[in-house]
Amino acid sequence: MTAPSPLLDLDDAASVAAADSEGVMRSAALGGAQVRATAAAVTEGALDRIKDMRPRSVVMVTGGGRAGRAATVLIATAGPKVGIPILHLPAVPPWVGPLDVVVVAGDDAGDNRLLDAADSAMRRGAEVVLVAPDEGPLRAVGAGRAMALPPRVRVPDRNGFLRYLAAGLAVVATLESGRTAGLFPDLAELADELDAEAVRDRPDNEVFHNPAKSLAVRMRGRRVVLAGDGPSTTALARHGAEVLLRTAGVVAAAADLGEVVAASDRIARGGGASGGDYDPIFHDEELDGPAPSAPVRVLVLATAASRQLTARRIAVLPDADLVTMGDEDSIEMGDGEMRGPQSRERTEVEQLAVTAVRLEMAAAYLHLIGGS
Repeated sequence: MTAPSPLLDLDDAASVAAADSEGVMRSAALGGAQVRATAAAVTEGALDRIKDMRPRSVVMVTGGGRAGRAATVLIATAGPKVGIPILHLPAVPPWVGPLDVVVVAGDDAGDNRLLDAADSAMRRGAEVVLVAPDEGPLRAVGAGRAMALPPRVRVPDRNGFLRYLAAGLAVVATLESGRTAGLFPDLAELADELDAEAVRDRPDNEVFHNPAKSLAVRMRGRRVVLAGDGPSTTALARHGAEVLLRTAGVVAAAADLGEVVAASDRIARGGGASGGDYDPIFHDEELDGPAPSAPVRVLVLATAASRQLTARRIAVLPDADLVTMGDEDSIEMGDGEMRGPQSRERTEVEQLAVTAVRLEMAAAYLHLIGGS
């Protein structure tokens, strides 16, 4: 057994389930359900008004946190592959008009910045998509005039990243239907991938076979830096740091890999790994100085395409691990059968979405075993 906590053995599935009185694991596992709910809304016609429209631009105005990071991931992964400029801006620019689509996304239906963005875009004749709770002032502003993709599966705000990513993908796919085949995942297929990852990370999978538990064990009791090897993975690293803080109370830094590599010497010197002569029982800080701290552990998020190059870049770091979701990963299904490599190559956005589920599940496990 693996017992990183004196109070809870991660490989004791019954104890883990019993300890989750707040439902943090269930919330972290609902990424697929959120994506599937968005797919259902699109099927029901939520975005029919912009179907096959050829807009001048798609402008995304978001609240802070998850919606903004989802927009960054969407632009980094989809922007270079479509013929429509996708912009992430703090407000609706003055040139927006009837030829543009404006996506207003956020957790707070009373956020004045989102209200101003939606009202301004509609007054200028732009098509507006509201990705926000269907309530409060924002609902009143958009009533009868804006398309809406409100949350259908209720989860805490910290677990809403995948809903915003799915909504952005839905808007782009609707606008570019027929021209994006193979470039982006079908939302129903993406939801299946996320559900499969949640199954793989379930409590009755032992640490050795459970990527989320393995991540939690590697992070527990350590100072952690989450690094991304590009714009999309760096945005995901920042989401991971937020989820760790809000779910488990774990303070983790998030940075671009280039910044981390540049600081490799300082990371190595600042680790202060416990020496052989250190004994916490007899250590006196007044006589012996500060107690050595655990070394920094760097977890680098990468995609299959960048894995080899990133592995070479992190060789200079004293304690670094790659966190990837490549095509060679096998997924254990609910009936115990192991599904091998995928029959098709996973897109970049699929890999990032699966990694998001893995990070959120790891944060849930850290919450249960005590992350500090």
